[in-house]
Amino acid sequence: MSSAHSGKCLCGGVTFSAVPASDNMDACHCAKCRKWSGGVLFAVPCTELKVANEDLLGAYQSSDWGERLFCQNCGTNLFWRMLDRSIEVVMIQAFDDPERFNFCAEVFIDEKPANYAFVNDTTKMTGEEFMAMYAASDSSG
Repeated sequence: MSSAHSGKCLCGGVTFSAVPASDNMDACHCAKCRKWSGGVLFAVPCTELKVANEDLLGAYQSSDWGERLFCQNCGTNLFWRMLDRSIEVVMIQAFDDPERFNFCAEVFIDEKPANYAFVNDTTKMTGEEFMAMYAASDSSG
């Protein structure tokens, strides 16, 4: 996938374009993502993220390495990114065409509450496995 896709927040104050890394989306079950999104967080890693009206974008540093970005007007959760911007992730429902993505993976499966489950056949990774994958990719390049 190499073309940019557009999106916006609920009020339309923050608009963006981004190039999704693939047609696949992931679900994150970590406690921070569940608390921030009000449920499971569905997102896709992207490149070339370009945001209009950045003055409306709020940021909350939720860890030593990452921050969560949202519209300060309407509160829409839009992006998660590494502080060094080496990884930028867009919330699926912020895209204008969210149905184009395939649900393929669940991360932090070890933090998923027992009161829900998906029927999709997805790759499942614990938080430790997920963090190790990023640590390995970071040290190789």
